[in-house]
Amino acid sequence: MTPPIRTVALFGRQQSDAVAQTLLEIGAFLKHRGQRAVYEPSAAQALGRPDLDTADMAEVGREADLAVIVGGDGTMLGIARELAPHGVPVVGINFGRLGFITDIPLLRWQQALGAVLEGHFEAEDRAILRARILRDGSPVFEASALNDVVVSRSSRTGMIEVLVHVDGLYMYSQRADGLIVATPTGSTAYALSCDGPILHPRLQGLVLVPVAPQALSNRPIVLPATSVITISVTEGREPRVNCDMQTFADMQIDDVLEVRRSEHSCRFLHPVGYSYYATLRSKLNWHEMPSLAPRP
Repeated sequence: MTPPIRTVALFGRQQSDAVAQTLLEIGAFLKHRGQRAVYEPSAAQALGRPDLDTADMAEVGREADLAVIVGGDGTMLGIARELAPHGVPVVGINFGRLGFITDIPLLRWQQALGAVLEGHFEAEDRAILRARILRDGSPVFEASALNDVVVSRSSRTGMIEVLVHVDGLYMYSQRADGLIVATPTGSTAYALSCDGPILHPRLQGLVLVPVAPQALSNRPIVLPATSVITISVTEGREPRVNCDMQTFADMQIDDVLEVRRSEHSCRFLHPVGYSYYATLRSKLNWHEMPSLAPRP
């Protein structure tokens, strides 16, 4: 049996008045149901409500049975990464433009969230990446990513040249604008815009996608989830690394970027009847018929 949900942590984009109002409505909804709602302290301050029950991330990890995130995919990525080590499942209510991973429509949050709180949901574990930069063998940067880890050139310079090994075996050297290591979740993000394949979230794999490679023969490749990928920048000015486009670090020539799957994963809870294929149809417009207009 699914353990009862007693305490729910609420997160959202604090700069949005509409999100703030929705968070307060969800809090009232939970209180009416006899469940405890806790807000992160900065959110309560932004809402101008010092009377709200608050909890920092460590307290949420210890006390919350569920986290509800109101916002776009970026908000969901940031909170989900932080909660993953604590094992707190997350629900996303879409207040953004795309909504690949915040799959509850804003206008249906009460019905959908009520069902989840009653134990009617579909759970899905999403892989997380762990990245670190080694300089002379010592770590100088570490971060996690739910979507992708990207090494790229500075916007002010030309291509970079990277040397790639997988599980200690030489894979290739290539010149490109960058290189993406993505999870199945991230396969529909930056990697997709670079012609990478879509990986179903239940697949145990990682995708390696070059960004604008100089050689057209350099193609995306899907690797086992257990792979340890090391990337060295051997040529280029001001290379950078980003994790989910939210955490950044500069690299130096001969630094080694090591990317592997984290021991933690993030559990997403979806409404009953959730379909990944329906999400793809909606977000990628697969449901639209091709135009029948005659060509000029």
